[in-house]
Amino acid sequence: MPLAPESWTADMVLALPEDGQRYEVVHGELLVSPPPRWTHERVAGNLYFLLKQYCRRHSLGEVMSSPAAVSWNPSSLVQPDVFVIDPSQAGGDDWRSVTKISLVVEVLSPSTAHHDRTSKRKLYQQNGVVTLWLVDTDRRRVEVWTPEARFPVIESENITWHPAGVREPLVIPIAEFFRAD
Repeated sequence: MPLAPESWTADMVLALPEDGQRYEVVHGELLVSPPPRWTHERVAGNLYFLLKQYCRRHSLGEVMSSPAAVSWNPSSLVQPDVFVIDPSQAGGDDWRSVTKISLVVEVLSPSTAHHDRTSKRKLYQQNGVVTLWLVDTDRRRVEVWTPEARFPVIESENITWHPAGVREPLVIPIAEFFRAD
């Protein structure tokens, strides 16, 4: 069996076979995650739906969900659970052209929480993601990060997103994330 490379690239990750795992690379480090839990998918789906309605109403760009292949440089490629692409870059066909992201939502799972909170969070901050929500499904709270933040703001009742230039903020009760339809 060949040895794994010391440093992975986005192109190497894209060449891996489809096997049900999620492969990402952050600054050359390969991150491998199993398929998400039921709660993870429910929360991500509910947030996608709520964000899609809000973004459409206010022309805020395009709401996307994983699997995706966002890459700011050759040594990084991530698959955010839910994210909003800036209107100036919405509608393209090449993931590599996506560099301006207004909001990223990562729903934490036991297998992803450490990397979501550390290496991926730092990557998002370094690349100017305006707002990052880390949704803790076990504690039913959200960590809110901005590019300059050293510590998150912790929300346990409502989460608010107020993009620049929009009069009406999006306010979502956190309990709404977990609602089963």
